[in-house]
Amino acid sequence: MTVHTDRRQPAVPTHTAVLPSADHVVAHTLLNCLLREVSAPEHQTAVADGHLLLRLPRRGVQLRVALRRSSLIGAHRFVGPVYEQTAAGRREMDWRELADHIRTELTLRSGLDNDEFPAQVASSFDGVQAALLARKTQSAAVDDRYTESEQALLFGHRFHPAPKARHAERGSWPDYAPEFRARFQLRHLAVRSEFIAQDAADPDALTVLDRLGTVPPGHTLLPVHPWQYELLRDDPTLRAALDRGDVIDLGLRGVPFAATASVRTLHGADAFLKFSLNVRITNCLRKNAAYELAGAVALTRLLAEPFAELADRFPNTAMLREPAFRTLALPGPNGPDGPDAIIDTGLFEGFGLIVREGLSANVRPGLTPLLAAAVADEYPTSTAHISALLDGAGPDQARQWWAAYLRLLLPPVLAAYFDHGVVLEPHLQNVLICVDDAGRPAQILLRDLEGTKLVPESNSTLLGRLPAEVAGPMTYDAQRGWDRVVYCLLVNHVSELLAAIADRHPPLEVALWAEVRTVLTEYADEYGRPPRLAALLAGVPLPAKANLLTRWARKADREAGYVPLPSPLAEDVLSAAARGVAIGGVCARSVVR
Repeated sequence: MTVHTDRRQPAVPTHTAVLPSADHVVAHTLLNCLLREVSAPEHQTAVADGHLLLRLPRRGVQLRVALRRSSLIGAHRFVGPVYEQTAAGRREMDWRELADHIRTELTLRSGLDNDEFPAQVASSFDGVQAALLARKTQSAAVDDRYTESEQALLFGHRFHPAPKARHAERGSWPDYAPEFRARFQLRHLAVRSEFIAQDAADPDALTVLDRLGTVPPGHTLLPVHPWQYELLRDDPTLRAALDRGDVIDLGLRGVPFAATASVRTLHGADAFLKFSLNVRITNCLRKNAAYELAGAVALTRLLAEPFAELADRFPNTAMLREPAFRTLALPGPNGPDGPDAIIDTGLFEGFGLIVREGLSANVRPGLTPLLAAAVADEYPTSTAHISALLDGAGPDQARQWWAAYLRLLLPPVLAAYFDHGVVLEPHLQNVLICVDDAGRPAQILLRDLEGTKLVPESNSTLLGRLPAEVAGPMTYDAQRGWDRVVYCLLVNHVSELLAAIADRHPPLEVALWAEVRTVLTEYADEYGRPPRLAALLAGVPLPAKANLLTRWARKADREAGYVPLPSPLAEDVLSAAARGVAIGGVCARSVVR
């Protein structure tokens, strides 16, 4: 089957849209984080006269920015510069001053400094500025709308303080970055087969790799991300293996692969290959740990039955499995007979790759897959954007699109949790929206088993089949798992796509949230009103991942905490919002400039 990629561009001005400057993007992103994680929880914000007023509680500094549109959950749209209110009047601030204010505020708040923070924000600014400049000089022609959508995220996560921060010891970011529309050949290594480690839940998944190129007899092909090879090429164990002929460098070969939104996952040859990449992107070094390599295949096996049941019940939603991994398993530096005869972990993890299913076997004929993050972006940077999908649509058609989408997305994710104890991570970069020729949603694909976890209370038998070092990292307790589901599903995903639709039709915001409540209620009524879901419908605060505070504390993503957001889901809140009345801290009136 061939995936329908619809080479016709929608007749919308997505490539001529006026985008904000890098200065404003970075300042607005910092303000988003400050508002969500610091000032709003301490009740130091107000919306007045078309502006957001925000106070840094420990500095006593008051900031002000114009609103394009206000939000029921405080995820406002800003426009123009940020100002500081001083005794002499308002003073315009740039992103550097704002970052410095945040650094001082968080130092006073935590009693600790973070000297990495300014450089990370500066790196993110450089990334945004370079991406904007590249888009001005690159051709706007679209060959493949799916790949275009993966490579459309010029600004990154708008609730992360440094979403485009990048750090690597060597290598050129534009050569491999999705926002630069990178497409390149893989580095091919021929490895003596005894030095290959691999596993497969489906043997055909490994043939995907073997078909990429030929190798000498007795060897196995190991494709490598070319940037990762550049980063690891001087490793002494690798150099020794190359000198012995245990590893043969065949150079750049084969079909080109395209960088996707995650940077290290590449798409080509009708498959996704998730490589290790020793590059720090936002918070983390993007490396496949040994337990993640084994865990992807283990989860594919363990979840075959639950995923099959969900596919039968929800035929328009599917999970892209990760049925195989392959990596380099060389002995440590003292050789196979020395005291350090264990496998070289740095190379085992550094060259580890996970095979993820491709699109042709999963996307229904006639549909075009699009990255949800590109559809929901604040600004139209591709033909995948909601402004293209809803081009010419009025409010009624927008509501119909939204209702159809919610019924594809919400029920299967909730069923995975409540019926199978499976915690999916349907954030915007983990979901593909498959649309028909009219731009209507018809199918959903979920991806990335790295974030998929099991609740032990529901899966003790399955987890008991695994080694402890593999089973441990793939579990969440029930509450932590629920927080993750609600954050990814409602805060990261639903609220952002809802906001993008509301940008086109501001009066619809309350009705769009009411539809979210309707779909959640339908599921709750059908499946016995689970207590956690009943609490959600009653309006308990929504958990929002605290990216700024996590980065400030220099914690890994897996240790991130949550801050509470006012929920618009309670019936009385929605009713009051429809009348333009604020309840419980929820801002109920849109401001359009």
